[in-house]
Formats: sequence, structure tokens, C-alpha cells
Amino acid sequence: MANIQYYDVILKPVVTEKSMNAMADRKYTFLVHPEANKSMIKEAVEKMFPGTKVEHVNTMNSEGKTKRRGMTFGKTAKTKKAIVKLTEDSKEIEIFAGL
Repeated sequence: MANIQYYDVILKPVVTEKSMNAMADRKYTFLVHPEANKSMIKEAVEKMFPGTKVEHVNTMNSEGKTKRRGMTFGKTAKTKKAIVKLTEDSKEIEIFAGL
């Protein structure tokens, strides 16, 4: 496994209608590094957003889609999403506040 630092784990937030509705339950969705595990994701969220406490992390892997251009076949990049649930006494994540 590669040497992944905490600031390399979270790539970007996922902003969809479903993920915005889940924010009412204190669940936040992020695209994360494909080799990151749940403990690395929990540590990265708590370090990047001070005052937050993570209750649990759910992850899902998406394989790359097969695409074709003429006779040539290729695959898009595989991705990994993480849904992070915060505790009740935790602070909100400000990155989603203006959305």
C-alpha cells in the first residue's frame, strides 16, 4: 500500500441531492483515495475539520466503466466513496454550510 497522508485521503465532497438530504442525519459523503481504509478516513476527517468526531464510516467501491472509442476499448478510473456519520456532540462540517 502506498504511503498516504491524511490530507491525501479525502479528494472532494460529493454534492448530490441524495447526499444533501443525508446531511440532516449528520452524514457527509466524500470521494476518497481508492486505497484508504475506514480508520484512515476517520482520522483524516477529524484532522481536516477541527471539532468533528466521527461515529462510523461506510465505504463503497465503484469499478471503472468500460468505454469505447472506435475499435479501442478502455476503462475509466475506479473510485471510492465514503459516508461519514458524525456524533451528536460533534461540530458541523463548514464546507457544506453554504450549499
